[in-house]
Parts: sequence; structure tokens; C-alpha cells
Amino acid sequence: MLPVAYTGQGAGGKGREAPLLGMKLAPCPPCSLPRPLTNPQPGYTISVMRHPPFEVLAHDELPAAAAELFLSAAQNAIAEKGEAHVAISGGSTPRALFRLLATPAWRKRIPWARLHLWWVDERCVPPDDPNSNYGVAFHLLLQHLSVSNVHRIHGETPDPAQAARAYEDEITRRFGLGLFDWPRFDLVLLGMGSDGHTASLFPGSPALEESKALVTVGEAPVFPHRRITLTLPVLNHAAFVLFLVAGAGKGPALAQVFSSSPPRPLLPAARVRPTAGHLLWLLDEAAATAAGLMPG
Repeated sequence: MLPVAYTGQGAGGKGREAPLLGMKLAPCPPCSLPRPLTNPQPGYTISVMRHPPFEVLAHDELPAAAAELFLSAAQNAIAEKGEAHVAISGGSTPRALFRLLATPAWRKRIPWARLHLWWVDERCVPPDDPNSNYGVAFHLLLQHLSVSNVHRIHGETPDPAQAARAYEDEITRRFGLGLFDWPRFDLVLLGMGSDGHTASLFPGSPALEESKALVTVGEAPVFPHRRITLTLPVLNHAAFVLFLVAGAGKGPALAQVFSSSPPRPLLPAARVRPTAGHLLWLLDEAAATAAGLMPG
């Protein structure tokens, strides 16, 4: 099922119009997702093949929207196969989501015992370094949970290539992959930088062109420069990719992602288009307005 929009209540507990889908969303039980996009409503004019589906929210609504979709994706996967595999990102935008998921109410709602947490990317630093993606998630979320299925990237390993191979081996074992198989994460949570990068896949990086490995080493233009990241094919084999983008500073890159004639080469974030899965961008009003995606 396609998680096309926030399933929670809007202001006053009323359903809201989903801008892209043109259909009314009533408050739904937390375990359900909106119906797949198979029969567009009359007057539907935006081609999902040309433009990624997106939902625009007030900035303070973004964490709750993402949390509902996180929960729905996990519950659907667990109902289908008994466990869920979620890959989370670093950066600034997911922090509010981590804080929300750590609250007592949300700790009770998420089936953590059957959920496997993975990382989309990691900086080559120790886990207690302030720049560590794992470290941020631990301090904001994991230390408040009783969860054992945590699969972190060992960024402190002296040889980043060795750490990348070790993480690829762990993914291969846990997903039971054969030769040439790709893992299918139930949810991949991504952000986007102002330069259009996502995960640790930066514009112009050779890591963008990696087509065989699951995990690779890349270089970032900012410190810490050395990164370990899932590759683009892994992201594009996910069942559901959810982007969280906030702030006017992301507007120019976001406009390129949603352009009908984007400049070449495509920004890394624009190259994330799941081949047999679903994609949704959750944007705050500042980012969407700066990108020209809503009336100014």
C-alpha cells in the first residue's frame, strides 16, 4: 500500500486536503495507510512519473506526520513477514522525529521488538563523536528504548572500506541475500542538503555511480569528509522512501528535484526513484514556498 500522505488529524481533528492527490484524508487508525494511487480523482493534473509525490505541512507538523508513516510502514511489514527493516538518516531534520518517537506515548505505539534499525550513512568518526549519525540517534532516541535489533555502521574503523564491507556483509546475512540480490528495506528515511545531496551521496561524487556494491565509501565537501553510505541502487530497491525536507535554504535544490526539465546531471536526491516501491516527500511550508511548489 502506498503511504501517500499524513494519516493523522489536522487542526481541530478534521480531515485535510492532500495537495497532490486531490482527495480528502479523514483521520485514520494509526495502523492504516491511505489507499494506493491507482485511480486519480477528476481534475488530477500532476504526473507522478514526472514529479515525486509530496505533501506540504506546517513545520511543527512534520515530525508527527513522519512518525505516523514510520508506524504504518513498520506495522504493515510486521503484519506481512513478522519484522520490519527501517534505515534512518542523520542531519538536522530527523532530530525532531527522533525526539517525538522517544516520548512515552510513541514508545508504546512502535513495535520496537520486531523492528530492525539500520543507518543510511555514517561519518567516519567514533559513535560518541558529536558528528556521528548513530550517536545523535542514540542520545535522542535509542537510549530511551529497549531495542536490540540495532545495526550501526562502525565509522570508527580505521579503514572505511573495511567498515563498508562489514556493513554490506551484515545486510547480506540479515536479509538472506544471494549473489546479485538487493535488500528491500521497508522504509528508508532520507533528508536532503542544500546542495541536493542525500545519504552521503554528494553531487559529482564517484559513489553516486556505484552499481554493484550495497555500501560504499564517499567524500563529503564538508567535515567530516570521509563517509560510509548505502548506494543508490539500495535506496531505489526500498519498499518506501520518505524524504523529510525543511527550511527555505533547501528551496533551490528542491526546485531542481521537482523541475519538469531539471539541469543535468541530476542532483543525487532527484535520482532516488524506487523502482518497485513508493516515494513521498514531506516538505515544510518554508521549503515548498522557496521551491515554488505552493503559492507564495
